[in-house]
Amino acid sequence: MTGNGRLTITDVAKHIGVTTKTIIRWEASGKIIKSKRDWRGWRVYTQDDLRTIQDFHNTLYEY
Repeated sequence: MTGNGRLTITDVAKHIGVTTKTIIRWEASGKIIKSKRDWRGWRVYTQDDLRTIQDFHNTLYEY
């Protein structure tokens, strides 16, 4: 987590149980919204973003 309460792509990936490359691939294909970027150009996510991505991940594995 960054100092301002935002999550890094690594934080999000670990929480959901996927790789960072999976998150990037989902973004590139339009399956999830594009992340915001910090001043360095690094991806940053809010708790709301995390919930949205988690919901998308859960729909992939619903039976």
